[in-house]
Amino acid sequence: MNMSFQLSKLFTPIPRSGSEDNASETIQESPETHISSHLDEVVAAVSITSRKKAHNKLPQTALFQPPREKLHLCEERVKSYSSNHQYKQAIQELVRCLALTRICYGDSHWKLADAHVNLAEGYLQLKGFSLQAKQHAEKAKEILVSAIVSPYNDNSDVFKCSVELFCTLGKALLSLQKFKEASENLTKADKLSKELLQCGRIIKEEWTEIQARIKFSFAQVYQCQKKLKEALPHYKEALEYTVNSKGDKSIECVPILRELAGTEQALGFHNEAISRLLQAHLIVQSKKPSQDQASDSAHFVARAAVASGKPEYHEVAEKFFQESMGHLKDCEGKGRAKFLSIQDEFCHFLQSIGQEERATLVQKESLEAKVGAFGDFSPKVAETYRLLGKADLAQGNHSGAHKKLKKCLQIQSLLYGPQDKRTLATQQTVDILSK
Repeated sequence: MNMSFQLSKLFTPIPRSGSEDNASETIQESPETHISSHLDEVVAAVSITSRKKAHNKLPQTALFQPPREKLHLCEERVKSYSSNHQYKQAIQELVRCLALTRICYGDSHWKLADAHVNLAEGYLQLKGFSLQAKQHAEKAKEILVSAIVSPYNDNSDVFKCSVELFCTLGKALLSLQKFKEASENLTKADKLSKELLQCGRIIKEEWTEIQARIKFSFAQVYQCQKKLKEALPHYKEALEYTVNSKGDKSIECVPILRELAGTEQALGFHNEAISRLLQAHLIVQSKKPSQDQASDSAHFVARAAVASGKPEYHEVAEKFFQESMGHLKDCEGKGRAKFLSIQDEFCHFLQSIGQEERATLVQKESLEAKVGAFGDFSPKVAETYRLLGKADLAQGNHSGAHKKLKKCLQIQSLLYGPQDKRTLATQQTVDILSK
């Protein structure tokens, strides 16, 4: 099979709409926009200021390393930053990789296309940078069009890079809600990867990993269009391929399990959804998670148990709410605020199952902490006063209810204004109690 010919057929231009052109004009400034010429790229890639050197802990010898050695160093730093979810730092290194790759290999080498694809992937990790990702993926596409002719037309790396390109471009278009074009590119990635497998250009394990990513992206295309029944089998396939390539205890299974659980929950398959999240929780626990990660994992299970509305899951919900809060109870700052927000959810759950007195006690105990975390005049504090006033009213304590609801009204008036429906509802109750 002439793979070069097959690949060239896949590189058909996608027409750009006028709205796309306008959107491109408003692209956020990205790190590489400062590198406006080839000479600037050389300077950016080779020069490292003392401040940068101190910040990035680069060795002194980095100043005198050949470009290819510096490229390897930057690639290693990208891996390190990405594995620690430090995506902004990873972007800076990916920009350097792009400049160094151009220096090392020139403007038309497939490795430059690969560098653009990698940078596009980096941008997809940051919210609000999908247009930048799309631009770099399209630039990679331009380069690969020339790379599929001699001398690279028999280079397996060119074809592998093309698969990554179509996957990345598909994800970028998905983020921009261009669902048809996203599907077209994912289909190209799927078709090309199958042809590479048939020709022996990639091994079965590589193909399985690629399939996991393609199926997951296809599932998200359907999910974003609220086609949950179509998304469900793709999530299941993505999970199956990931388990086959990485193992059922792999951390890569976790985001798939969570998305799959969310889809099953929305379709009413609550038992299955809770089972998926319990599986994900066990994986997270086995990977020495941070307190924040462990809390999030337990919180997912608690929420799914509550969403089921089934009495048999009440104990599960309470257990995982308590576990989630337990990981954050000694935190300060953002961790403390997150603890109090989860605690509020727990109180709403207690109220929903008829444990109002217990919920009220928790709310009373949390009031001082909420004032410290969110401020006196905050929605969280206003809502707590409202719930405590409502509890007093239910118990016949009109004096206590009036005092708390009047405090709630004061905060709501400042936050939302006197004509907001929340303020008006509280005002009505205060007026009745004042008579």
